[in-house]
Amino acid sequence: MRVLVTGAAGMIGRKLTARLAVDGHLGGKALTALILHDIVAPPRPDVAIPVIDLASDFADLATAEELIGHRPDVVFHLAGVVSGTAEANFDLGYAVNLDGTRRLFDAIRLSGLHPRVVYASTAAVFGGPFPDVVPDDFAPTPLSSYGSQKLIGEVILSDYTRRGFMDGVGLRLPTICVRPGKPNGAASSFFSGIIREPLNGQPAALPVHRDWVHTHASPRAAVGFFIHAGSMDTSPVGSRRNLVMPGTSVSVGEQIASLTRIAGPRVAALIHEAQDPAVWAIVKTWPQRFAATRARDLGFVAETSFDEIIEAYITEELGGRLPEFA
Repeated sequence: MRVLVTGAAGMIGRKLTARLAVDGHLGGKALTALILHDIVAPPRPDVAIPVIDLASDFADLATAEELIGHRPDVVFHLAGVVSGTAEANFDLGYAVNLDGTRRLFDAIRLSGLHPRVVYASTAAVFGGPFPDVVPDDFAPTPLSSYGSQKLIGEVILSDYTRRGFMDGVGLRLPTICVRPGKPNGAASSFFSGIIREPLNGQPAALPVHRDWVHTHASPRAAVGFFIHAGSMDTSPVGSRRNLVMPGTSVSVGEQIASLTRIAGPRVAALIHEAQDPAVWAIVKTWPQRFAATRARDLGFVAETSFDEIIEAYITEELGGRLPEFA
């Protein structure tokens, strides 16, 4: 089985690639090649099978044809411009998130390969006003350019699946937290920052109110979503190909309470209030809780508490150790 990962140098892309390399198979079928693409060269996993690593701009006209020319059986499409950057740079967001995705899907259509395509979408396809819990059949009406771009990609994925060009599954991801590394341009970046930075002995700014509720899943859970979507039987999915992923819904204050409970008050004290109207203007348009009934019924699994999310970060990124001053 030949597997293509776009956005392979990103956090989820790296972790997904590492998981594939360790497993050596997907859905019981042995991997025979990994094709990894990003705007910078993705890290190469230490595996016996061929690894093709490619670096180019996903918005370039020739990129999609080159990628599909490697004839993948499964495509994990993670490449994209994140929410805050897509809102700040309108042209870049549409060039990558919409035009690049359309070219990739068209290259698949013209190839005749009919691969499984797993598309990284977002809960930002929804816009308010929201019920307390957003059901699976809630109408997507995005209130950001990022959400609009991702929703158009979802529609194309569904239509191309209906026409038999691909076997597509779109994953409407919650906020992935706690993300390792440095903050990125996503408006949601602070949700990870207020946990990650204190656990690394650094101050963290909180740009929204502590009573704001949001839904999260760990990077570990996100990788599990993609692996499951890449290998599952899609016949029960039917024509509604875009699924809201599960997660745990907590307020920012409850996030901080989890951090205090696990790492102690000295760590949590590194968080300071710093209201940011630009961040709040985006975040307040997002839903807070999801039913995610279809995804759960189809076998997608996430954490059930924010404590589990913090503990996953400590285990995977800090070697299971709390900071010495905690």
